[in-house]
Amino acid sequence: MAIAFSVNGKPVSVAVDDDTPLLWVLRDELKLTGTKFGCGIAACGACSVHIDGAIGRSCSIPVSELAGKAVTTIEGLKGTDGTLHKVQAAWIDAQVPQCGYCQSGQIMAAAALIEAVGTPTDAQIDEAMTNICRCGTYPRIRQAILAATGAAAAAPGAARTGEA
Repeated sequence: MAIAFSVNGKPVSVAVDDDTPLLWVLRDELKLTGTKFGCGIAACGACSVHIDGAIGRSCSIPVSELAGKAVTTIEGLKGTDGTLHKVQAAWIDAQVPQCGYCQSGQIMAAAALIEAVGTPTDAQIDEAMTNICRCGTYPRIRQAILAATGAAAAAPGAARTGEA
């Protein structure tokens, strides 16, 4: 049976096993490869997407739970005119990534946090940003989140040195 939902504002219908994780539907069926596989147990956050505006770990969500819902991936975060989302722009300005593998999930988590609370406190950032970054760019991630909300100026050199 086909499961209908929307991805990045476009209706989709997929005929896969009901228990197929959303991650594999996105990557294999819909060819949206920005969402990454990290751990497969919803622990690392590399597979984070928005589902009806809330953050979700796509590796552990069966596609059967998505009927009628709206999914946004990293590919759909930017504006329809190609303008980067403010979090994506802040990520670039703060030079957050080193290897970059976890960054799509990090960006999706940060965007959901900002959408939910506006300008987050350090405690809210700590609580919401549970994604794992093997490169350890957490100070840059915090700086980019605050810069995206206008709460912190992206001081030249601060992103490169990790100072925030």
